[in-house]
Amino acid sequence: MPAVVRGGRRQGNQAPQRGPAPRGGGRSRGGAAPRNASPIPGKMAAIGRIDISPRSALIALGAGALLVVGVLATGARAERIGASVSQSVGKMTAGMGLRLNRVHITGASAEAEPSIRQALGVYAGQPITSLDLDAIRDRVQAVSWIKEARVVRLLPDTLVVEVKEHDRLAVWQVAGQIKVIDARGQVITGADARRYPNLPLVVGKGADAAAGDILPLLNQRPRLMGRIDALVRVDERRWDLRLKDGSLIQLPAVDQEAALIRLDALDQRERLLDLGFARVDLRTPDEVAVRPAGEA
Repeated sequence: MPAVVRGGRRQGNQAPQRGPAPRGGGRSRGGAAPRNASPIPGKMAAIGRIDISPRSALIALGAGALLVVGVLATGARAERIGASVSQSVGKMTAGMGLRLNRVHITGASAEAEPSIRQALGVYAGQPITSLDLDAIRDRVQAVSWIKEARVVRLLPDTLVVEVKEHDRLAVWQVAGQIKVIDARGQVITGADARRYPNLPLVVGKGADAAAGDILPLLNQRPRLMGRIDALVRVDERRWDLRLKDGSLIQLPAVDQEAALIRLDALDQRERLLDLGFARVDLRTPDEVAVRPAGEA
């Protein structure tokens, strides 16, 4: 029988002697344990001695890399899973009565509303919680009538669309066609120019882009603006103002406001617009040339 080392002494085949039992009535193997001994520190010490070998670390890193590759490789599958979950949630909320039943559009003209409704891309009865409000807003703002849009979801069943339309600046005539343009000179698709008889008429190539500069200047002069029949763009450089009585005012290519100020001064002094004329030439700086009515 192998020797047993106890307390630092080597003993032979002697049978172990039993010592007195502990006062607490428990047994002690291999000698009496200290009074304050506890099994917990021993376990913690064992945990603290756990080591990760280099091989284990490499295996863990490899597994992590494979996991990342797997996620990247199945990205489309993950998207499909996410879409499936979203559809399930939508069906569940629809079953709770959260379905789209009403769409309110505010701020839209009668002409623009059909295009807005078509751009919404929604239908009655679909789960209202699954609507992508940002996507709906972007589609509405892409309508040529619309300057700004705001989309709000009102549970349980209503979608509110608030819009602000572009201002109708003028009717543009070019190549035998008439179109409504906004302050940017952009054509408002679908707008019927015949429904805007009070808008100023701008004529010619380039008139759409230049109208936003000249019209505000003329609107500041209602006495003149009320007499204008059409603004004709000449050589894409300057304007001729054709009045309702057949008179013509020729503006320069630059410093249009200064030319109009000279015209204002002449009208206040001579009541030119009331007397009538055949032509007023403002193309030369600091000079006004007037041709009386009836003169060849």
